[in-house]
Amino acid sequence: MGLYDKMLKKSMQESEQPPAAALQEPGQEPNRDTVIPSNHDTIHDTLTPNNQATTIPANEIELLESVRKSVKQIGKEPATQRLTLEEKHALKAIAFTYGQQGILTSGNEIIRIGTNYIVRDYQLNGENSILAKVLNLLNA
Repeated sequence: MGLYDKMLKKSMQESEQPPAAALQEPGQEPNRDTVIPSNHDTIHDTLTPNNQATTIPANEIELLESVRKSVKQIGKEPATQRLTLEEKHALKAIAFTYGQQGILTSGNEIIRIGTNYIVRDYQLNGENSILAKVLNLLNA
């Protein structure tokens, strides 16, 4: 079972719990702008999980730092994408899980992280990037 499937399963199990947006004060208008995360200003503090002794390769640190800098900028350009119901539930589950840990995020921010990661990975790795590999599989 992949990470996406686990998140979806967890989302379905926690469906009786309200999403993070439902936890706002009554009468308070929902914030539809990009959520600016309150986490650390540099990614280096979060790269090594507490439960594992892991070394992150320098090229991956550079990639993640590039994505962090891009997502840190507030997105002002509107965009529309079509998601499946499962994808929307997975994004909500991820945002809710991080919200429970005190890390504010949103589906929009998660999509921007994914977009910037894919673009940067493609710029660095071309035909060996995740994007190129998935596109080749989709068109096989």
